Amino acid sequence: MEFHVSLAGRGDLSARIYRQLHDAVIDGRLRSGEKLPPTRELARQLAVSRNTVALAYERLTAEGFLVGRVGAGTFVCATPPALRAEHATRAGAVPPRPVWRDLAVPPVRDAPPPAYDFRVGVPDVRRFPMAAWRSQVARQLRDVPVEETLYGDPAGHAGLRSEIARHIGLSRSVRVPAEQVLVTSGTQQALDLVARVLLAPGDRVAVEEPGYAPARELFASHGARVTGVPVDAEGVVVHELPDDTRLVYTTPSHQFPLGPPMSLGRRTALLEWARDVGAVVVEDDYDSEFRFADRPLESLHSLDRGDRVLYVGSFSKTMLPMLRLGFVVAPPSLFAALRSAKRLADLQTETTTQGAMAGFMADGLFVRHLRRATREYAARRALILAVLRRDFADRLEVVPSTAGLHLAVWPAGEVDVTELVTRAAAAGVGVADLAEYHGFGPGRPGLALGYGLIEHDRIDEGLRVLGEVL
Repeated sequence: MEFHVSLAGRGDLSARIYRQLHDAVIDGRLRSGEKLPPTRELARQLAVSRNTVALAYERLTAEGFLVGRVGAGTFVCATPPALRAEHATRAGAVPPRPVWRDLAVPPVRDAPPPAYDFRVGVPDVRRFPMAAWRSQVARQLRDVPVEETLYGDPAGHAGLRSEIARHIGLSRSVRVPAEQVLVTSGTQQALDLVARVLLAPGDRVAVEEPGYAPARELFASHGARVTGVPVDAEGVVVHELPDDTRLVYTTPSHQFPLGPPMSLGRRTALLEWARDVGAVVVEDDYDSEFRFADRPLESLHSLDRGDRVLYVGSFSKTMLPMLRLGFVVAPPSLFAALRSAKRLADLQTETTTQGAMAGFMADGLFVRHLRRATREYAARRALILAVLRRDFADRLEVVPSTAGLHLAVWPAGEVDVTELVTRAAAAGVGVADLAEYHGFGPGRPGLALGYGLIEHDRIDEGLRVLGEVL
């Protein structure tokens, strides 16, 4: 490869070549396994003696940064971990705000999926109509007008906003004009924009406990005082909400991770409480498109008469997680500020994907996909419930739910769930420990079983293996 080395300045030429190659390896510009130019060639490029370059190479080789292979050349070794750590924490480095020290990104999963994959919150991409989606994307790239290749409205693609408004109006009774829909890069950005617009450092945010950790962490990153509020069989316990709460984050259609829907009485009580104390409610309707009961409960937004509810949705569960498409429905009093916050955050969500999604919905493909996927998930869910009732009735209690992509269960008696999850993983069964979703102390031990990924014909055997380690 060709690598630029500057010889500007004074001092030992060999030392300057050494330092620049050393720094390039440390910061990753020269990667492990890359071949360096021969000493004769680099010396010719730099107009120095070959011995000057050879001395730099020899020093780097002695320190373990380079390795010479007879007949092949000189190559970069992997950077020693100790030197990486030293480089990252050297004196004078600028630290982040304290809150960010505890908000590390979870490790990227690089291991093969478990043989019996009951992971939570992931749809079955094998059931996704990829050919139809490719056609929509290709049409967008082929037919996009020149003006749409420039920067657009931060609120999102007009066609997609219209389709979202129509869809949630029909399916969830969230009756709003397209002008109140703002497209975001997933639910997470929707929550971030809401926090930017509504929260000042020190404001109190109430979240469900157990609940969705990324939301809890996001509000904390904005300097909010985050309080966990318990949930029961009817949803978040309203009388436990602190009166100085500025914002409540809730998942009323399919409480995450336990599953029960918030009862109508509890929904009404929450809205009355929000009106009385002047709080805002963020309703995350993350996977209620997959419903297994005849009549879904009314959304909080549809019951709200005081513009206290911001409705947040996502296509990550219904489409593909990688698309990063979400939206927030906001009252007119907040919409302009959210649109401005979106402009400052990233100007706009990528428009080709938005246009393709608009076409996918307008052509009826989205609803068709939802129907097929719901039938498949309903069959998997029914089989899981049947096996649990047949083989685990005295060992696992199923938490009732009517929507979503997972079920929660409570083990009977004294069970070390963390150890159970570890043993299950060793046996090839991937399940989630409900302790992962508690942010304010230990809760009742339990498991979550997802059915978005596991094939129907793997469920019975997978639960049998789980029963062996239970």
